This record gives sequence, C-alpha cells and structure tokens, in this order.
Amino acid sequence: MNAYIQDYVTYLNTVKRASQNTVASYIRDLNKLTTFLGIDQGKSFSDVNATDLSAYVMDLEQQGLSQATISRNISSMKSFFMYLFRQGVVADDYTDQLKPPKLEKKVPDTLSVAEVNLLLEQPQRSTPKEVRDKAMLELLYATGMRVSELISLKLSDVNLPLGYILCRDTNKERVIPIENAAKNALSVYINTVRAGICGDSEYLFVNMKGQPMSRQGFWKLIKSYAKKAGIDKDITPHMIRHSFASHLVSNGADLKAVQEMLGHSDISTTQIYLRSRQSRIKEEYEKAHPRAKAR
Repeated sequence: MNAYIQDYVTYLNTVKRASQNTVASYIRDLNKLTTFLGIDQGKSFSDVNATDLSAYVMDLEQQGLSQATISRNISSMKSFFMYLFRQGVVADDYTDQLKPPKLEKKVPDTLSVAEVNLLLEQPQRSTPKEVRDKAMLELLYATGMRVSELISLKLSDVNLPLGYILCRDTNKERVIPIENAAKNALSVYINTVRAGICGDSEYLFVNMKGQPMSRQGFWKLIKSYAKKAGIDKDITPHMIRHSFASHLVSNGADLKAVQEMLGHSDISTTQIYLRSRQSRIKEEYEKAHPRAKAR
C-alpha cells in the first residue's frame, strides 16, 4: 500500500473514527486509483492533475460500472485529496472539479395491499406473543415508522382515545395518526397481555423475556410470519414502511402529509413514491384505453 494511503488510513481510524467498512472501501478505491495513475512507478501524487483524475473517472465509466460505484469512487478521491492538500502533498485539490454522476433514485420494493393484509392476518392472537405481534405489525403498517422507532415506543407515547402515536427519531418528534385496525390491535394488547409480558417496563413492546426488543428480533418476527403467509418476497421492516407510503400516495394522499408522517426532512425523499403511483396509472391506462395498443 502506498505510504500516503497508509497515513490516510491512520487518520481515518484515529481522527475521523471511521467504521471498518468505510476504511476498507476507501482502501479498495484508492488502491485502484494508484494503479491507474502509475503511482510508485515513477509518478507521485504531487504530479497528479485534474486531467489525470478526469481520465480515471472516464475509465470507470467505460468499464460499465454503476453510477453508485462511480460516485463512491469519486467520494473516496475527494476525501483523500483533501487530506493530501491539507498535508501539503499536493498544491491544489483537483478533485474539486469532479462531478459525480446524478444518481437515479430506485423505486423501493413494496408489498401489494393484498400481501400486506395476508401478512397482518397471520398472528391469530391465540397466545400473548401473537397478540403482541399482531399489535406490532398493525402499528408498523398503520404509521410507516422505522423499526428502531417502533421498538423504542413507550406506553406513554400512545393515545388511543385520540388515535395517534407520538414518534421520536434522533432529531425531533412527530405525531402520526393510527387507523381503526391498529387501534383495536393495540387496545387488545394493552388491556389484556401487555402487563404480563412487560411487567413494569416503560416500553410499549418488549421481547417475551421482558427485555427490550432488538431490530434483529423484530426482523426475524416478520420473516417468520411472511413465510407462514407464503409471501415469496424478501420482506423487511423497511419494506412495510415503503408499502405504507406507496399505498397512501397511490390512493391520493397529500405528499407533504406523507413526508411529515415518515419524518423525511426533505420532500424530495418522499417524491420517490410518486413514481410508483405514476407507473400504476400508466399500467391501468394501457390496459383500459381502446387505442393504447394501436400501431
């Protein structure tokens, strides 16, 4: 490994406290860059200019790499050359002129309404665990909360008479309404089995040992019910969140309201769900319009 990259890795580990995955990614990207530039074979980083870096980006594009991969490589270069500039190794930060490709946001995978209903029907509420699971699944789909937010809810965050949940993320809190199915499932859970499961815990949901529920624990819970329902999709808690938003937007919900319920700081993040709605409208148009298939 090049000496400057070794110094940079030390900086990432000791000063930036970067994760091991981040450091490994930087090393991988920068080693490929040094090979392309011929560093340590008669050329040093102090000799590199903007043309060299642009040529490397063009080479990445010609390799047919994805936009996300190219963007990550440019990000690695920018961080590294900023470090070299601050260390006085290079006279200028030529990566400042590099522009990453515009990433097209992918429409997230979702469940159909029928699949959601099938999933939510699986806990039969014949045991305290199934009563709890039913309430958790109904609440997740009713609110679109992140799984970390769901398992962090406290009993005091629930207002059943007014029909809302107080949800807290890292920066702020938001109020999310809950529909009747979720209200009923929560009411049954709170009034019949919660005390036996949670004891004196302040949390709304805990595992069956009375301990705080983990993300992995809830992930396994969803997987087991998806398998029981025969849904052949890689269902995750976040897919339920995507389904919540997509179904609301598809049925005409105001995008700003959906943004607030999801806790998105930027509405452009929420706008991705418009594409699934537009795609559905196009499909319906092509199926129904008499001349949609005319040539």
